[in-house]
Amino acid sequence: MLDINILAARVMNWCDQLAAISASPDGISRFYLTPEHRRCNEQVAEWMEQAGMTTWTDAAGNLLGHYAGATDDAKILLLGSHLDSIPNAGRYDGILGVLLAIAAVEQLHTDNIKLPFAIEVVGFGDEEGTRFGSTLLGSRALAGTWNPAWWSLADRDGISLADAFKEFGLQPDHIGTAALKNADLLAYLEVHIEQGPVLEDTDHALGIVTSIAGARRFHIDVKGYAGHAGTVPMHMRKDALLGAALGVELIERLARENGVVATVGQLEVWPGAVNVIPGRARFSIDIRSGDDDRRDETLAKIQHEFSDICKSRQLACNWTEIHNAPAVLCADWIQGVQAQVLEDMNLEPVRLMSGAGHDAMAMAEITDVAMYFVRCKGGVSHHPDESVMVEDVALALDALTRTLLKLGATLNL
Repeated sequence: MLDINILAARVMNWCDQLAAISASPDGISRFYLTPEHRRCNEQVAEWMEQAGMTTWTDAAGNLLGHYAGATDDAKILLLGSHLDSIPNAGRYDGILGVLLAIAAVEQLHTDNIKLPFAIEVVGFGDEEGTRFGSTLLGSRALAGTWNPAWWSLADRDGISLADAFKEFGLQPDHIGTAALKNADLLAYLEVHIEQGPVLEDTDHALGIVTSIAGARRFHIDVKGYAGHAGTVPMHMRKDALLGAALGVELIERLARENGVVATVGQLEVWPGAVNVIPGRARFSIDIRSGDDDRRDETLAKIQHEFSDICKSRQLACNWTEIHNAPAVLCADWIQGVQAQVLEDMNLEPVRLMSGAGHDAMAMAEITDVAMYFVRCKGGVSHHPDESVMVEDVALALDALTRTLLKLGATLNL
């Protein structure tokens, strides 16, 4: 085996190199089906090939690398994460999981180890949903759960998803060819920074993910009536922004009362003039829980009470769902292997739930899934201050490589 510490340092250097591929000179901004997406795919494909893989870009713009198993008909273990980012992102969210998978395959290739399963490393083109507003587009394509309604989604410049596909050199009517078959797959395993403070707080480098919270997202349009700021009496106004503001407060209150997390991350107002009463407002809601029933019951309360608010203020409201992902349980049999691996490394097999969504949620539609979390400084994610220690990256690489070998040994029994 190659020196784990040297490989970990190389992975960190790779993260730095990808951080330079950005639409912004002042931070990391890399979005789906953009020139930066293409450049990132090309660079990561080069590293995959150096690690002994054959590579291709699928019909959805995802990058894949194949490392053959011991037999031609071997099932496939998928490893990976996403290569896109939010605006002004950190350099490890998603990216670390793809690069660790490449380094683990390089370990096997260097020692000419062939396992009873093939390995395919995937760098999903879109997990964050930054450009088109609907997340997990890359992994949904692999899972065969692509929604044709997505073709009409548009970015801030009015470019539709269908047109973006064509500009990237992809054909929308070929999207079905990206889908993988359940019968061909062994499982999907993802390594990801925790994006939370639990591991750091308990002084653990790695953790085993037990489940991923289910999330739903909506755009909420509020329609009132625009008017002059100086001439319309207060009691006669139909202020859409005021209605939206009351909705934001309602969401926070009911989320706290019902034990879920809910976030309003976007708010837009029209016509947006300083001397005009807002006639229209749109805001978002992201609501999550490890218990889908609790999440949906809370959502129903929010919708009911917000409807009453709008009626009392003579406003109209419309909810448009843009994302719906159920809570996902990680496979017990893989968690068992992960626990054995960490114990073999003299690490406590800490288990924790993920409050953030991941590509594993989409892949769970067609195969068993599992995840490792890696400690990150302060639990900070989706921020330039995102930070991991090279020592933890080395442990994650060791754990991932050991997991591949132990899975191989288990399947050979």
